[in-house]
Amino acid sequence: MFDPVAIKETFYGLNPIIQSLFGGLFTWGLTALGAALVFFTKTVGHKLLDTMMGFAAGVMIAASFWSLLVPSIDMAGAQGMIEWVPAVIGFLTGGIFLRICDAYLPHLHIGLPMEEAEGVKTSWRRATLLVLAITLHNIPEGLAIGVLFGAAASGIEAAGGATVVGAITLAIGIGIQNFPEGTAVSMPLRREGLSAGKSFWYGQLSGIVEPISAVIGAAAVLMVQPLLPYALAFAAGAMIYVVIEELIPESQLHGNTDLATLGTMIGFSVMMILDVALG
Repeated sequence: MFDPVAIKETFYGLNPIIQSLFGGLFTWGLTALGAALVFFTKTVGHKLLDTMMGFAAGVMIAASFWSLLVPSIDMAGAQGMIEWVPAVIGFLTGGIFLRICDAYLPHLHIGLPMEEAEGVKTSWRRATLLVLAITLHNIPEGLAIGVLFGAAASGIEAAGGATVVGAITLAIGIGIQNFPEGTAVSMPLRREGLSAGKSFWYGQLSGIVEPISAVIGAAAVLMVQPLLPYALAFAAGAMIYVVIEELIPESQLHGNTDLATLGTMIGFSVMMILDVALG
């Protein structure tokens, strides 16, 4: 018989690395669900896609603040540090890390021609480069989930503001915004002539890095607990870099600025409600 209380207690009793794995698998599953739309239609209008990308950006902005930066600041204070120092250092380091990855990892942003592929030059196919572009920004999302689960298990969560509920909330928020990302990868590939099966495969593949990076994030902070405030802010900085460098520009490529902006505000509001109400 289905017993939600027993399931909750069982999950709370798991090792945080296992919790992180489940969180990452959940977000990957929603990426796959979004990619699965290619089995029902060949096209999704640019207006809808741009709104969905804006929504994803809003979720990530809100998650970076409420789920990551605020616990980072609170946790630093609980450990006797100058509260803003780990947040600033971690935040900027996260952005620099993504900039380095962006400069060297071959990838192609959605909606751009092959000539505008970034990173080192390669002969890889367009589909591979599109998947790598989404994979690149899924890494900090997975890390954020893992770091927050690790922080919740650190033994200082009451003072630092990181809880298992907060980590679950973050996973839910990231999962919601992963749905349109899966669609945003698979649909362009379908329009370019790939089969529905291949388009789905590439779309869901972009999210497979999340459970992997979630486990890495949780393991890292459990081994080096003093790094927790820095790690939380690092994930936030990496996510904000992705939003500004990729999601917002892509959401406005087709002139749907107002819709994309509205989508961003709605996404921000949804994640804010989730985090404040549940976290």
